[in-house]
Amino acid sequence: MSTIKEYLIGRNTEFEMLAHSFLQEKGLPFSQILDAAFIHQVFQEEDALFGQNDIFSTEIVLWAFLAQNLRDGKGAACSAAVADIATYMVQAGQKPPSGDTGDYCRARAKLSLTALQRLVRESSSQLEDAAEKSWLFKGLHAKLVDGFTFTMPDTLENQNAYPQLKNLPGGVGFPIVRACAVLSLATGCVCDIAIGPYAGKETGETALLRTILDTFDQNDIAVFDRYYCSYMMLALLKARDVQVCTRLHQLRKSDFRKGHRLGHNDYLVTWIRPQRPKWMTPEQYNQIPETMELREIRFDENEFGHHEAFTVITTLTDPDKYSKEEIADLYGYRWNVEQDIFHFKQTLNLDHVRCKTPEMVLRELWTTLLAYNMIRKIMVTSASLHETQPRRLSFTLTCQTILSAWMLLATDLCRDTQEMHAEILAKIAQQEVPKRPGRIEPRVIKRCTMRYPLMKRSRQQLRAELGKT
Repeated sequence: MSTIKEYLIGRNTEFEMLAHSFLQEKGLPFSQILDAAFIHQVFQEEDALFGQNDIFSTEIVLWAFLAQNLRDGKGAACSAAVADIATYMVQAGQKPPSGDTGDYCRARAKLSLTALQRLVRESSSQLEDAAEKSWLFKGLHAKLVDGFTFTMPDTLENQNAYPQLKNLPGGVGFPIVRACAVLSLATGCVCDIAIGPYAGKETGETALLRTILDTFDQNDIAVFDRYYCSYMMLALLKARDVQVCTRLHQLRKSDFRKGHRLGHNDYLVTWIRPQRPKWMTPEQYNQIPETMELREIRFDENEFGHHEAFTVITTLTDPDKYSKEEIADLYGYRWNVEQDIFHFKQTLNLDHVRCKTPEMVLRELWTTLLAYNMIRKIMVTSASLHETQPRRLSFTLTCQTILSAWMLLATDLCRDTQEMHAEILAKIAQQEVPKRPGRIEPRVIKRCTMRYPLMKRSRQQLRAELGKT
């Protein structure tokens, strides 16, 4: 075909432009995951395709929305997204839209939330199933769990759905969301996420985790910190044939005198079922076993590279199959989830979302997670081709590399697409992050970016005071 426009018309599916930006080249590993056909199928099954004869069609809107989440600053604005669409249309020989962002924002609000959620969950599952055995923990698929919060614009709709902190006066704080995420250790992808208000009944991280336990399968092992370490949580996971590795909760006392010794500071212990919690029905409670046999291992300070003494509880009770050192390594991998959350809060700007209604906040959240999984797919592809671990590659560098070629890949203006893909994957693989076993970092910052005092009264009150001076 002689022109770009003819090429675009001749593509098999309308999402070819979107998927092409994330290495859909045939012959590459994982090219069939998150490809154009899969994305089109999901939106079609959800009856969510709209405006195919309009500039703001489903694929164009999703492509521009993803670009917003991958960029910082001015590049994340809706006006920048419309500018991207206009540039693409000019390159494709089509009439570009006006600079008005209203039509784009209204089209963005029509994106199917269910389709976005399916794309995130199913893409993660597909990459996990295709992960190389060397990326797993002794044949088990380790899934990391952690919670975080994010804020959003201070609108009445957002405040009603996700109220600000109760100790702040009106007009001072931001609506805040509590979230609990499950991520793959092997691929780094987001498997699932649950969100809710920051405070209130059944809004804690453990309550949110209970709503997404279906994301765990047999042959998985859940790795999380001591906040989630409870009898009921471990029992619910064991009932699904899911293994667990967690730090002992600080309120549960360790007593090795009552256990069966497996080695130095390594014992089999028996936990007894506590009283029924309020959130659990009597029928559910009766299905919980009265006792559980668990393995309790205490690690001394600086043992196996860890900088503090701690105790691990795990369902991996066979010391011959899972040595004490291997359990220490497994729990040490939990730190990766901290980095993952940092990436989609800071690198992908999820720390404070931009949308002004709860419905659009959800769409921004799941589009951000889709962008995150797409970047992870590229990292997994690079790791597979260059025989390294996906976790050794830089997420930020991958984002920067893809964005530098974003428009060329979307419009297929590259002189040689295969060469471009090979160069991108090689560049990503060359910049490995250093190994940092047992890494621990204080939660402090060295430099404060703003010298202004913290707002303690509403902006309206402060303006009124300034008017009197």
